[in-house]
Amino acid sequence: MSSSTKLTRSLVDVAMGRAHADLVIRAGKWVSVQSGEIIPKTDVAIVDGHIAYVGSDASHSIGDNTKVIDANGRFLVPGLLDAHMHVESGMVTVTEFVRAVVVRGTTGIFVDPHEIANVFGLKGVKLMVDEAQKQPIHVWVQMPSCVPSSPGFETPGASLGPKEVAEAMQWKGIIGLGEMMNFPGVFHGDKKLLDEMSATHAAGKTIGGHYASPDLGLPFHGYVAGGAEDDHEGTRIEDAVARVRQGMKAMLRYGSAWHDVAVGIKAITEKKMDSRRFILCTDDSHAETLSEDGHMDRVLRHAISEGLDPMTAIQMMTINSAEHFGLTKEMGMIAPGRWADVLIVNDLKNFKVDTVVAKGRVVAEKGKLLIDLPPQKYPKWATSSVHLKRMLKAQDFILKTRAVNGAEVEAHVIGVIENQAPTRHLRMKVTAEDGEVRTDLKRDLAKIAIVERHCATGKVTVGLVNGFEFTRKCAIASTVVHDSHQMIVVGTDDESMAVAANELAKCGGGQVVVMDGQVIGLVDLPIAGLMSNEHADIVAKKAATVLEGFKMCGSELNNPNMQLSLLGLVVIPELRISDKGLVDVTNFDFISVLDD
Repeated sequence: MSSSTKLTRSLVDVAMGRAHADLVIRAGKWVSVQSGEIIPKTDVAIVDGHIAYVGSDASHSIGDNTKVIDANGRFLVPGLLDAHMHVESGMVTVTEFVRAVVVRGTTGIFVDPHEIANVFGLKGVKLMVDEAQKQPIHVWVQMPSCVPSSPGFETPGASLGPKEVAEAMQWKGIIGLGEMMNFPGVFHGDKKLLDEMSATHAAGKTIGGHYASPDLGLPFHGYVAGGAEDDHEGTRIEDAVARVRQGMKAMLRYGSAWHDVAVGIKAITEKKMDSRRFILCTDDSHAETLSEDGHMDRVLRHAISEGLDPMTAIQMMTINSAEHFGLTKEMGMIAPGRWADVLIVNDLKNFKVDTVVAKGRVVAEKGKLLIDLPPQKYPKWATSSVHLKRMLKAQDFILKTRAVNGAEVEAHVIGVIENQAPTRHLRMKVTAEDGEVRTDLKRDLAKIAIVERHCATGKVTVGLVNGFEFTRKCAIASTVVHDSHQMIVVGTDDESMAVAANELAKCGGGQVVVMDGQVIGLVDLPIAGLMSNEHADIVAKKAATVLEGFKMCGSELNNPNMQLSLLGLVVIPELRISDKGLVDVTNFDFISVLDD
């Protein structure tokens, strides 16, 4: 007898009372997302990790060894699903991410590991897939699509193409293709990208989208025709409307930095569009957010506070997500045959989970994890990803000019915009001093540099940045630099920048703050320079020292480390920096830092 037939036999026998359940939840209010009803006095019988019976009386399935939980009139909610997210953004491993979120009611996540893919390529993706398979909740992986994000404009640690995508589609645990960020490549008909999407389509799996443009004309239509099935980059109500009308799922994100739910849900609350074509997700959640505020439970509370009916909001992170990935036979609702992922909750509006049942096991109660998570060992190559040719010196961060001493030259400066991913292309007059251009605290003019860390070339690219508002002699370095994840350093003096870069190399990557030559903030991320295998609350405390370090240096920006991490992302306008130079993203061309 096959395992599938054996499971079916167990489910039928328990439903009929011929066999006893492993677990029965009694007297709950069934949140039936499939019908949109809340049904009181409902029992749920569970066997072999799956739901066998949902009805008014499961006493016929209770035996001497059946564990019984009295819901006592509390709500029975399907486990929450995050349909689009990046584990690396939490600065923790898959295991530690699960530890942080399962106690909050998340029982399934759909992971796009394109950050580690840019460092290690296919073997980095496989590392994540293998770890995902060991978890007590459902962790599905999307194969990264754009590695590198912008070929020719940066040097990633690896590259992926149609061959690798086709191979990964055969792996257990791969649910589809990760967000297709190179949307211009799609509507221009780039063969590599179309081949990746075709390979995913041929495998019968879902193609993730990423259309980061306000243009809803022909480029948008060309992108949709390429096969992307969802999109989380919309920030306007018209973006949500257009995506749904074109057959996509509109993913509305509420992460640590991206807050798009309030606007997006107006397509439902005001335009009365069908909510079943909308999905709630996080995209990026920092360790501090996970530790202090929550995960999908946080999103649910926020969505309800913005006017969504609780049932609708829950559907948008359960059955809608499962349906999108073709998984409604397995999850997304409380119904026979599905995995037994059930939350016991006292209040749907002020959503806080009392008990979490995942894959038929009681895994958490009152915010406390009741099970042990599988230990994970990481190979040496995964924890040795910062490769510098030599120790950095202050001279490596000099911005040289051909202008004579005292002459004014025009500089192209990256302008940081608080709480936004785009930057401004600023043009500022600077003065040549002994063959170089220096920082200017009075004008909020700091240096920014990319240190190549994948191939140990020794190359350091230096530019200028405005907007961090530093007031002290300081520097911040990070190996979290979307998407190439080189090392980025921003600072007000060359010596501090060298100290920060060397300290970061010493600990294997992460983020560090140096002021007056001393380290005042550090979060070490030795796995790919992106993640730690410590608990999320520990990582959050370390990350907090970096944020405090920014403040001590004079910066009052909200999430300045996130702003810094995006300054190397050469697919978002207007001005970015890569290891190959300063990039005018609007025109997709390299430009000189100085017009000298």
